Amino acid sequence: MPMPWRQLPVGVVGLGLIGGSIALDLRQQGLVVHGLVHRPATAERALQRDLVDRVSTDPAVLQGCGLVVLALPLDGLLDPDPKLLAALPPQAVVTDVGSVKQPVLERWQGLHPRFVPSHPMAGTAQAGVEAGLAGLFAGRPWVATPAADTDAAALASVQDLATLLGAHWLCCPAAAHDQAVALISHLPVLVSAALLQAADRSAAAAGDELGALVRALASSGFADTTRVGGGNPQLGTLMARSNRTALLQALQGYRHSLAALEQLVQQGEWSGLQGALQVAQQLRPEFVQPDRSAG
Repeated sequence: MPMPWRQLPVGVVGLGLIGGSIALDLRQQGLVVHGLVHRPATAERALQRDLVDRVSTDPAVLQGCGLVVLALPLDGLLDPDPKLLAALPPQAVVTDVGSVKQPVLERWQGLHPRFVPSHPMAGTAQAGVEAGLAGLFAGRPWVATPAADTDAAALASVQDLATLLGAHWLCCPAAAHDQAVALISHLPVLVSAALLQAADRSAAAAGDELGALVRALASSGFADTTRVGGGNPQLGTLMARSNRTALLQALQGYRHSLAALEQLVQQGEWSGLQGALQVAQQLRPEFVQPDRSAG
């Protein structure tokens, strides 16, 4: 028997990459989707793309929804619009998709009785109303970080949502989630940004000719390594600000590893370097499966 939230419209607040992808998948499953956006132009385009059945800039569009997904940037979650809060149906299940969970959980406890913090680990480099993709969450982790007093039925509803979209469901404490994503999501943003800056500055110091050559030779390996560092600067800053302590610990660990590799090169310890790279080669499949990636 379908869970109660499936019998009612689903509200999606924000129709960018994650919100738009959720909306597309839900509509393909035959559910009714109501979208809430900031700009009339976004609302018009969302209708043109068939992301939603109804869309508005007025939070009243969420009335009657059985489940509401807050696909908002972290600052919108940590400082929610009072009009949005007033429009959330008290009996609806409410979840978010933010990439940092402890501050979101602390902020929303007491704001809505059926709030469940969650994070679908999927993404691309695209953003905005054009970015939504059907099937984005298939086979990807979707993690919830409930508190001890989180409504059990609401948690089951969010699990049902994730399963319906083909995601792999996980639960963990909010603090553990934030430590994990600092290592596998937030740290790579800064590391790849630093790589881009290093390539640019080092080439520029050698003259325009090398700078042009470096850019001409950059290929798939450089593109893969720098993808997240070349992403949305506002999003990267919000992640770092909201997960500062865990990210600083991750950066410290990365500096230690990089310094150890540098020392091996400096001392010409080629067998030691090969051993370190062999360890990395063996570790990678444990983190990145051929049919799965995290965002």
